[in-house]
Amino acid sequence: MKNSKYVTGIYWDDKDLLNGVKEIQDKGISIYDVRTPFPVHGLDDVLKLKRSQLPRLGFIAGGIGAIVAFLFQMWVFTESWPINFGGKPYLSVPSFIPVTFELAVLFAAISLVFGFLIKSGIGPGAPTIIFDERTSDDAFLVVIELEDETHGDKITTVLNEAGAQEIKNVEPTKTENDA
Repeated sequence: MKNSKYVTGIYWDDKDLLNGVKEIQDKGISIYDVRTPFPVHGLDDVLKLKRSQLPRLGFIAGGIGAIVAFLFQMWVFTESWPINFGGKPYLSVPSFIPVTFELAVLFAAISLVFGFLIKSGIGPGAPTIIFDERTSDDAFLVVIELEDETHGDKITTVLNEAGAQEIKNVEPTKTENDA
């Protein structure tokens, strides 16, 4: 947050929010953030957000976990501790599948959690930036960065035309997470 002044517009309905965001962008105003109490279908497309790389991270980490599990089992059952179980061969691939699958899922899950926390900047100790407390309950908030005071009047007018029910100039509060 390089700037400490923002203009926020509150919407009470997700459909109004989507229409308002479209109108704001049509007027050439850059939206800093949109805060919602639940995921809004189609908001990513309207904001033109690029697709997340988290699925790719999960796939790669899952593949690494599967390879590690398979190679470890192969080494244990052929070199380190070869035991003949009921006459099956030392390198019995079908018996390796459950552990290989579980370790793939474990690696993928852990990498996705840490990848999400790092990418989002919401890990333990990260400051929480609050523009309006109602966004965690029932309000939809559009946040626009205020470049200068004259720009604020234009933004307020555009937000009014876009159907925002409440418009405020805010300096967000930062709180430190205790986690």
